[in-house]
Amino acid sequence: MTDYRSLPDLPGCYLYKDDDGTVIYVGKAKNLKKRVASYFTKSDHDPKTAALIRSIRDIDYIVTDTEVEALILENSLIKRYRPKYNIDLKDSKSYAFISLSDGPFPRIGIARGKQGSGTRFGPFVSGKERDHVLQVVKKTFKLRSCRRMPKRPCLRYHIGTCSAPCKGTISEETYAIQVGRAEEVLKGNAAGLIRSLEEEMMALSRDQEFERALDIRDQIQAIRHLSTRQHIDRKKRTDEDIISYTVRQNVVYLMLFSVFKGTLGEKQEFIFDYKDGAVDEFLVQYYSEYEPPSELILPEPPEEALQEFLSEQKGRKVLITIPLKGEKKNLLDLVDRNIETVFFGGEKKVLSLQKRIGLPDPPNVIECFDISHLAGTAMVGSMVQFRYGRPDKRNYRRFKIQTVEGIDDFAAIHEVVSRRYRRLVDEEEDLPDLIIIDGGKGQLSSAVEALNELGVKVPVISIAKREEELFVPGFPHPLPVKKHDPASLFVQEIRDEAHRFAITYNRLLRQKKVGA
Repeated sequence: MTDYRSLPDLPGCYLYKDDDGTVIYVGKAKNLKKRVASYFTKSDHDPKTAALIRSIRDIDYIVTDTEVEALILENSLIKRYRPKYNIDLKDSKSYAFISLSDGPFPRIGIARGKQGSGTRFGPFVSGKERDHVLQVVKKTFKLRSCRRMPKRPCLRYHIGTCSAPCKGTISEETYAIQVGRAEEVLKGNAAGLIRSLEEEMMALSRDQEFERALDIRDQIQAIRHLSTRQHIDRKKRTDEDIISYTVRQNVVYLMLFSVFKGTLGEKQEFIFDYKDGAVDEFLVQYYSEYEPPSELILPEPPEEALQEFLSEQKGRKVLITIPLKGEKKNLLDLVDRNIETVFFGGEKKVLSLQKRIGLPDPPNVIECFDISHLAGTAMVGSMVQFRYGRPDKRNYRRFKIQTVEGIDDFAAIHEVVSRRYRRLVDEEEDLPDLIIIDGGKGQLSSAVEALNELGVKVPVISIAKREEELFVPGFPHPLPVKKHDPASLFVQEIRDEAHRFAITYNRLLRQKKVGA
């Protein structure tokens, strides 16, 4: 399972999954690491939350730019996955619209559907966000919200949040201007409106109409605040895939966001070896299995034949967009940010470990070994690989112990380490930057002996379970690294993954034995 301590200190959404990989809970967070940690570090949970925690087997997450984005994304993910432990609101008000009525002095309010008189803006996938937008627009442009025009001004006029057309303090023409500005904001056309208002504010200042200029300044500030609303929630009739990638050490790290009619619904991650045309090859393979979207947003143009291939697969033309600015470029930037966070957010952990154990170079590729058995039966070994601080499951390996009888963890470690690196040496494959052994000084000595027999020169350490102590060859005492130090936590995360992988294989062998 992904260690919650490895999550970033950033806003976003987290997804808990069970043994089958099914999403069982979706939550939002201003700080992903702190929020998820609260589930595993607190003990006074209610029965439902306790049951949820017992069912969690993996954690996925999506980084957003703001907490507001996380809130809206959470809503769309819940509606997509319908997780078992989330509240099921079958008639949620979250899909309400903001409306402007017809007539000389339009009223601003909430509408429950698309039908009816007036103009609708939305729908908003978050009721909380919709209410916030409504309040800001209503207050900023001083639009009336009363269902019937009263005979005398209400409290909103006296506190300065309504222009009170009921009293005749504003003309129909001036009120219409304010309504037009509100419409531009609700349509998402904030940039052009801000430029126009800034010009008006400067003109009023030159004419020494400072009070009106201050009103315009306040409107500009409010509009800018609302423009921070997230760019994922865009009501559209078509579906889009947003794909971006980066290449490091001849490996492609690619992420795909699927947007369904304007709402982000799915994130997928892919890692594959780099070669000329590798990304185009990925696109062909992926969209041979899945129907292409109506629009594909990419960071750079693919080969010319790809668009024709996608259109044939879909049965109609697929638009390929390479955005340079605007909301689609913002979406592409969001994918890039998730790539950096998800794939390479572990670089700080790598550098911390390098510093604490005194390595000359960062241990970007780490391999960790564990031995698992039950009362001496079904003894197996596991090896997991972490690349740039995160699991690289393509390079996991498991070993059925062949030369050891009974319970002998030292001999078992010697065997699996020998088998792993003899093969890499024979096939002239790259060696890791660091080897971690699950165990104390005895297991470490066995691994070092195996490496010496092969002539393999790779730094190796071990971690003992009870106190999470780190040992290095040639030193009788553990390193002065506390178990809550980031470097130690990183080693624990890798060791726990190796242990999980070994236990899974052990259970599989025992089940086969029972079945036989």
